[in-house]
Amino acid sequence: MLQEASLYGFVRTILIILLVYYGLKILTRLFAPYMVRYMSKKMQQKFEGQFQQHQQKQQHKEGETVIDKIPNDKATSNKKVGEYIDYEEID
Repeated sequence: MLQEASLYGFVRTILIILLVYYGLKILTRLFAPYMVRYMSKKMQQKFEGQFQQHQQKQQHKEGETVIDKIPNDKATSNKKVGEYIDYEEID
């Protein structure tokens, strides 16, 4: 039931690992500029969209009052702050 590893199998495994490693390294060098360019275009579109939204919010007449956020009326506060302790001042 025990199998011995042969030298041929070991060398073959090492060569496959090296081939995959160097293959991925070469492919990465070939396709990395395209991926970086694609990602930079996506980021540029995202920033342009945010800038346009910001510009639309800024378009109001001079002297006009603009409310960006309506406060939440259901603000809950914890009325029970702690125990009140009555004290007397000692001279």
